[in-house]
Amino acid sequence: MSEKKLMTFEEKLARLSQIVEEVEGNALPLEKSLKLYEEGKALIKELNDTLLEAESKLKDVIVVESE
Repeated sequence: MSEKKLMTFEEKLARLSQIVEEVEGNALPLEKSLKLYEEGKALIKELNDTLLEAESKLKDVIVVESE
């Protein structure tokens, strides 16, 4: 079984950008377009979750510092 490499936030963002460019720039077969769409959708969710977690941590730091 192969392990999936964990990507950093920046790597995920770069991959999402690549997906957008590929979909916008090429007439792709439907199956390939759907595969890229699903990958992009998953990346957006992961990126959003990371940002929400970071926002929560920052709010906690701000509250602690203001006490």
